[in-house]
Amino acid sequence: MEKYLETVLTPWKIGNCEIKNRIVLTSMGGTDLFGWMEKNHFDKEGARFIMEIAKNNVGLILPGCQPVYNPMFGSWLYKNKRMYRDLAKWLPEFHATGAKLFIQLTAGFGRSFTVSEMMEKIYNNKFLRFVAKPVMNLDKITAAPSASPNRWSDKLPSREMTKEEIREFIVAFAKSAKLCKDAGVDGVEVHAVHEGYLLDQFTLKYVNKRTDEYGGSLENRYRFAAEIVKAIKKECGSDFPVSLRYSVVSKTKGFREGALPGEEYEEAGRDMAESELAAKFLQDAGYDMLNCDNGTYDAWYWAHPPIYMPENCNLKEVEHIKQFVDIPVVCAGRMTLEEGARSIEEGKLDAIGFARSFLADPEWFTKTIEGRKEEIRPCILCHNGCFNMCHYKGVPNDQALSDSLHLARCAVNAEMMQWKKHHIKKVNAPKTVHIIGGGIGGMEAARVLKLRGHHPIIHEKSDRLGGTFIPASSESYKGKLRELLAWYIRQMETLGIEVHFNESVEDVHAFLPNPVIVATGSKPRILKRVKGHEKMVEACDYLRDKSLAKGKVAVIGGGLTGCEIAYELALDGHEVAIIEMKDDLVAQKGVCLANSSYLREWFAFKKVPVYLETSLEEVVEGGIVCRNKEGKLSISCDTVISSAGYVPNPIAPKGGNIQLVGDCDTIGNLRTVIWGAYEASMRI
Repeated sequence: MEKYLETVLTPWKIGNCEIKNRIVLTSMGGTDLFGWMEKNHFDKEGARFIMEIAKNNVGLILPGCQPVYNPMFGSWLYKNKRMYRDLAKWLPEFHATGAKLFIQLTAGFGRSFTVSEMMEKIYNNKFLRFVAKPVMNLDKITAAPSASPNRWSDKLPSREMTKEEIREFIVAFAKSAKLCKDAGVDGVEVHAVHEGYLLDQFTLKYVNKRTDEYGGSLENRYRFAAEIVKAIKKECGSDFPVSLRYSVVSKTKGFREGALPGEEYEEAGRDMAESELAAKFLQDAGYDMLNCDNGTYDAWYWAHPPIYMPENCNLKEVEHIKQFVDIPVVCAGRMTLEEGARSIEEGKLDAIGFARSFLADPEWFTKTIEGRKEEIRPCILCHNGCFNMCHYKGVPNDQALSDSLHLARCAVNAEMMQWKKHHIKKVNAPKTVHIIGGGIGGMEAARVLKLRGHHPIIHEKSDRLGGTFIPASSESYKGKLRELLAWYIRQMETLGIEVHFNESVEDVHAFLPNPVIVATGSKPRILKRVKGHEKMVEACDYLRDKSLAKGKVAVIGGGLTGCEIAYELALDGHEVAIIEMKDDLVAQKGVCLANSSYLREWFAFKKVPVYLETSLEEVVEGGIVCRNKEGKLSISCDTVISSAGYVPNPIAPKGGNIQLVGDCDTIGNLRTVIWGAYEASMRI
């Protein structure tokens, strides 16, 4: 065991509650014990996840945030007594692992409530709003400290909460906490003066314009959160631990506008000077721990860091705030064990929070302790499976209903929170299965087939495994993707998968009647309508050979791939411009707002020219000719990179014993590739 782990494995206390080590599973929507966006009940799927993490050496576990007022069906959490009895029956098995459980209770979302187009239609139609009220009372669940714009939609603004509603929430927190305590839960966490959720909105001057005792001064703005902990302590006793999810600094310039790492800006929310006072005020009110990061929904990439954010991005501010309180402080947000251990050793931190990494691999901490790091399936910070709320100009949350109702799934782990649908089922009659293509889809198919008992054979036309994921993971900031690729290649070796390199398959019929999985990926869309298109460098060609980009570069296509290429080029010191036909960058489903807003705001911060609603007409010597609403325009550049999308490239039609997986069937993302490959392998 590595030396730094000795620090991580030491015990610590929250009030009188001793935690066996310094690893904390921080809360994620979808890992709830009482259901998520459905009628409250003891959630066996959430409990299965929590138990799996508890069995893997985690000290403190926080399930998904539990609204004390359910946005769906409008019920109060304390009203359903049966689920607390079910929880009490389950807890002895949980506690046998040595882990401790704090249930996170939330006042809700306020102006941050994720709005869909359907909700916009309901809210703006009086009849539909009335009919939908018993199921989803949008007027109530989006209410905020003051009238304010919704984070996602201009068509569903928030009204001001009444004091009576505030009092209802305070009572609900206390009653719910008492039921949790009586069931045997070790503590609760109040969610949250954090991330721009409802309680945080009361503290933020740019949202809270109230003139009563819940607005104005620091004491008034933090009163709601203070009254909640006092009510819980009164109901549960002063020795019952209560943590607070807390954003140290808001990192916010205003409504829908965050502040990036390294950016000089005027803080619209909570700055460090206020946070120093607020943390002490909240401690004195009765909170026993601060579970910290930074940001708001307006600066979402701090609380939900995409791969572009630096590791340990919140640690500096959290270490600072610990100097102003006497209670334990936890830090989360792209944390590394090594840096967290250093901070704990120096007395600057008490514990380290992790979340998404446990979705990718629930055993990752156990594997680390046991010296099996190479076996860890890494989280790649994509949000494709766990939290893919997507937003772009003119469109609120563009998300499939199944994703809205089932968070905490994982792009790289098809089984996570989908155990009924995705599970390894052994076969009685093993078959030889030929897989055409050794990219991620082909390797995932081979992995699942082998675990089921089949004999998969990969036929790869090149001399290495990885396919287009090799260039896709080549950018400087995509170390986690390269780790995933290494994990898959090692799985092929560990499982003894038969791989034929330098074998180009033109006709799969020779393999029939054995099952065949075609995973040949896609080919780039060529803009043949563009005069001089042959002068452009294709996106994957650039990613394979960065030297192809000379001087000033124009990137054609402002989807995720094009924006990531432009980001890499700018990091490398190139002047770069983005040309996009749509009216916004990354205007595509499945890309979390935390990811897309970072890129959009980074380009604005770095003054990268972005030409929206602009189409390419010609590539000429020393530049390109485009057209937008104003007419033709010329943009000078030395290199033109085409990121115009991809089209499926199957070598055979699906049907019979032939299945297509990944982009050779339908263009998608890594999640669709991995989940599709898993499902195809289960069908054999």
